[in-house]
Amino acid sequence: MAHIDRNNVLEILGKKILPGQGAVINLNMAKLYTTTSVEVPVIIERSKKPGPVVLLTAGIHGDEINGVEIVRQIISRHINKPVKGTVICIPVVNVFGFLNLAREFPDGRDLNRVFPGTKNGSLASRFAYQFVSKILPVADFCLDFHTGGASRFNVAQLRVLKGDEKSMKFAGIFNAPFTMYSKTITKSYRETCYKLGKMILLFEGGKSMDSNKDIATHGVEGTMRILNHLGMLKPRFLSPDPVAPSIIIESSSWIRAKYSGLLHMKIVCGKHVEKGEYIATITDPYGKFRHKVVAPNTGYIINVNESPIVYQGDAILHISTPQRSIDEE
Repeated sequence: MAHIDRNNVLEILGKKILPGQGAVINLNMAKLYTTTSVEVPVIIERSKKPGPVVLLTAGIHGDEINGVEIVRQIISRHINKPVKGTVICIPVVNVFGFLNLAREFPDGRDLNRVFPGTKNGSLASRFAYQFVSKILPVADFCLDFHTGGASRFNVAQLRVLKGDEKSMKFAGIFNAPFTMYSKTITKSYRETCYKLGKMILLFEGGKSMDSNKDIATHGVEGTMRILNHLGMLKPRFLSPDPVAPSIIIESSSWIRAKYSGLLHMKIVCGKHVEKGEYIATITDPYGKFRHKVVAPNTGYIINVNESPIVYQGDAILHISTPQRSIDEE
């Protein structure tokens, strides 16, 4: 078990980290077929002053590179070195998936669907169990970074449980361009945090196997605003002022392809569109067929399918309705 004793000494994965110290501790995940150990680096920075423990995670899905880049920048720029409390960074949680450029664990399971895990279950379940029992207990505040799956590009957004006032407060501080009401998924990391009474914000932005500079900037700057609010950000870092209040997405729906063919997107993700606005085209490869896709309602486009080819029924755009700004909550 991980814990902090009355002298403010953090013990995690069998190692003690004193106030004012930093450490990189490896969480042993498993072994490859060659018996080579696969380890997950856990990067810890502590202030001499007591304070909150903030846990930053990315790469729960091994092909979601943008989240890894966000946490990497936070470490590289020394934003993770707090003036009080502790910051724990795990840039790549699912190292197996990262090595294989795959979403899942080698056992085919989605790590984000097996939390809190079991001691003697599948490989993914065993790892989730180790993470929840050996690292998560010390965390007071969790930030988890994700991207859209496959070729679907998510606008920078936070996922918040509707009616959770504390999460809404911190979502306003993080201030991603969009804040989506979203139920927790059974056996997800986010649901496990809720059940354990851990404050968690889930960030989504970009798509799998892609690194987007603007999305990374939103993730890093939002994290800085959270750390600044908690009194943990060093004075030499200016907490970036938000450009505009985060826009709340209360409900949304997918626009699906009516035909199979080549997909030509005519708008950018995050754009506000009017009902009936021309937003995409589906064509055949032979120049004989052309279908215009129009917006079924007024709203924000919060996800676009960037695949050049789609089948009938594929989700191609995610559109919101209705909308209002977070400061109206």
